[in-house]
Amino acid sequence: MNISVDLTFSPLQDDYEGHIINFIKRLRDSGLTVIENPLATQVYGDYDEVMGLLTVEMKRSFKEVGIGLFYIKMVKTDRSDYVPDF
Repeated sequence: MNISVDLTFSPLQDDYEGHIINFIKRLRDSGLTVIENPLATQVYGDYDEVMGLLTVEMKRSFKEVGIGLFYIKMVKTDRSDYVPDF
């Protein structure tokens, strides 16, 4: 089963930028489809692979920051090929 995940990582500290960059780089290294935009990062792929990756990397990111938030939206389909038709 394929899923699409839209997530935003928000470390609540002054040196937040490096933590976000490192998190995104680790997602990119996974081999899954990862697309970034200025507001969020999308990860697409098999449910077990995506959730396994997010479990590991979100935990790692939480350990590296004082306080952090993850905003997550998920849909049960691979929407990586979405193109607006308007």
